[in-house]
Amino acid sequence: MDLTLREYDQALEKCRELFVKKTRDYGTAWCILRPSSFTDQLYIKAKRIRSIEEGKEQKIRDSVEEEYIGLVNYSLMALIRLSPNGSRCEAEGLSPEEAIRLYDREAAHTRELMQAKNHDYGEAWRHMRLSSLTDLILMKILRLKQIEDNRGETLVSEGPEGSYRDIANYALFALIKLHERQNTHAS
Repeated sequence: MDLTLREYDQALEKCRELFVKKTRDYGTAWCILRPSSFTDQLYIKAKRIRSIEEGKEQKIRDSVEEEYIGLVNYSLMALIRLSPNGSRCEAEGLSPEEAIRLYDREAAHTRELMQAKNHDYGEAWRHMRLSSLTDLILMKILRLKQIEDNRGETLVSEGPEGSYRDIANYALFALIKLHERQNTHAS
């Protein structure tokens, strides 16, 4: 488990570094997005990953790693928008410092969820294929879309927060697996 936490934190730090740089460049323009727009952005990124995994022709050479980082960051931004600070985010935007603080808070909650689930599932993700992680992300996104289409009303399902956290965690696991694959090929 210590290895997982170390690898998880390294992958998350890479995502955070990009979030910080983009926040300094663009501010918090993403605050204008509604939850459904975040879900659609996640869908676009996950479909792009699947297309690359399936070997479809790429006219633009995107890296799968960048797309997984995007999944993590859009999920955490969506969680910020769903938080009590979300209405202020939309109305006024956030300072870069406040956005980073909220990102860190949501990342910490997401990490706590990973630790609990990883304990209960016995690190099963380590035995999964990368393509299965992508498929699970797509499934979570499609569930989110359905919940949004139902105006948030569910009979037995968790709310969108859990799905966004799961998407971020699956994407972080994928980043760890990509890093392991790169290290194996480099040796």
